Amino acid sequence: MTHQISGLLKNLASALLIVLSFTSFAQEISSDPAVVADGAALFDANCKACHRVKQKLIGPALAGVYDRAPSLDWIKNFVRNSSKVIASGDEYANKIYEENGKTLMTAFTSFSDDQIMSIMAYVKAEAEKPDEAPAATAGGGDGAGQPSLPTTYLNAILIGMVIILVLLLVILGLIINALKRYLDQKDLSEEDREVVHSPFTLGTVMRSPGFVFVVVFIVACVSFKTIIDGLYSIGVQQGYQPKQPIAFSHKVHAGQYEIECKYCHTGAMKGRSANIPSPNICMNCHTQIRKGTITGESEIAKIVAAVENNRPIEWVRIHNLPDLAYFNHSQHVNVGGIECQTCHGPIQEMDVVKQYSLLTMGWCIDCHRKTDVNTKGNAYYDNLLELHNNKAMKVEDIGGLECAKCHY
Repeated sequence: MTHQISGLLKNLASALLIVLSFTSFAQEISSDPAVVADGAALFDANCKACHRVKQKLIGPALAGVYDRAPSLDWIKNFVRNSSKVIASGDEYANKIYEENGKTLMTAFTSFSDDQIMSIMAYVKAEAEKPDEAPAATAGGGDGAGQPSLPTTYLNAILIGMVIILVLLLVILGLIINALKRYLDQKDLSEEDREVVHSPFTLGTVMRSPGFVFVVVFIVACVSFKTIIDGLYSIGVQQGYQPKQPIAFSHKVHAGQYEIECKYCHTGAMKGRSANIPSPNICMNCHTQIRKGTITGESEIAKIVAAVENNRPIEWVRIHNLPDLAYFNHSQHVNVGGIECQTCHGPIQEMDVVKQYSLLTMGWCIDCHRKTDVNTKGNAYYDNLLELHNNKAMKVEDIGGLECAKCHY
């Protein structure tokens, strides 16, 4: 009897230790809004392609993962190298591996403990939020406020000149009628009277110097406008939408599955070019997913073939800047906090990507004149703020219009 009671007490103690350990895991996760915000950014950039907090996607839902996992150290090891934990024979790791179609998680070996814990903080904060009814997806920028080509001003000038010409013709007609009435009161010869009251015919009008001048003027204006429009359209590829070698849909990936742009376009955060994703990034998901939402198996098979044959996918470049212009994605994304949709439009709604914005010098300058600089909490701007009497600064106020910023 004593032996049975002792065994029961040991079991109760073990269960209590498990409960306490689970509780301690949750308590170790920070609720600091700054930590949660950092975790949200990391989750969107690295985890969102395969995971959601409250629903299963490619990988399992992450809500409560800190309670299900053996320990927080286990979570850290699994995030950094899941295949190593699975290969070690870990029972829980192999259970997850089997339940999720034997899909291996991407190894995030560069993640620090603090980064993993901040992701856990975000997951915990999201898991504790009450479920909400799905809201309508907000569209991207509609291009409102974009400066148009000078053709708009040319059209206004041309219309204004035509209106002035019509008004001059009306005034001229009134003057002629007034002169006729005046001359009728004079004692004119029969010959002069015939000249004054000579009827207008199509032939006489077309042969008149005034008509010739009007026709030449209109032709010259239209020709001038056409030439100017042509000159200003050189190098402008707004609306360019080439066919790609693989029918990749941003509407499915960035829209339906909400994959963060920077998960695939890794260079946007750290360099000049956002870079085209390598097939290896595609295979993070498509190792397991071989049937597309729209195109079935045919398009994904092209990616697999490119990887197996070790050859690049020959994507067609859409956004091109002239060699004389310098643009750095990381400066705008990291420092400026600019969203991808600001320049690329509602990319999450495009099956086939097109150039949404003008990308002209005037378009960039207009943005630099209108965009506020986020100086909050950044001591780098303290002296500049004092010089501007602590007023909000635009990008142009910090050298955004200097020629050498964009031109070598």
